[in-house]
Amino acid sequence: MNRSSSLSLALVLAGSLAASSAAFAKGPVMVGGAPMYANKTIAENAPEAPNLTTLVAAVKAAGLVETLGSKGPFTVFAPTNRAFDKLPKGTVATLVKPENKAKLTGILTYHVVAGDYSAARLMREAKAGGGEVHLKTVEGEPLTVKLDGRKLVVIDRAGHGATIQTPDVKQSNGVVHVIGSVLMPKMG
Repeated sequence: MNRSSSLSLALVLAGSLAASSAAFAKGPVMVGGAPMYANKTIAENAPEAPNLTTLVAAVKAAGLVETLGSKGPFTVFAPTNRAFDKLPKGTVATLVKPENKAKLTGILTYHVVAGDYSAARLMREAKAGGGEVHLKTVEGEPLTVKLDGRKLVVIDRAGHGATIQTPDVKQSNGVVHVIGSVLMPKMG
């Protein structure tokens, strides 16, 4: 190997090492103080976040754990416990009852979009769409994601917005964006 080839190889290796070190130093994204690991599924990571316990209980009650553990990719707009607390008193307790499983499933699947929509992709598509992008949820109803300055706000069918608080929580089967309000599909 000549000197030029050795120098090129050394630069490539140094660049790879620097990139690996930066990725390692950055570590996992924290949600509610808990690390979310990109090599785990949404179903594996979410129960570790103390600010997503209501969502996790609802996902279990709806029988969606296996779905959120499957291959995907999914984009999940995950409401925090505080988001659920904003609902009228008794709403969550009523929804998790077995007789309300279909309604609960509809609400939860309204927070899920097939595909991997990073914040950068949502911003790019919103800019191209005049400030907003329309997404079809797994539930079947649309969501709108709008630019609000440098923030992204998810708008439900009733026109209520949920700001993305923690974007781009990468998972092995998609991405989670933590939001501050529960999104509601058209109920009929």
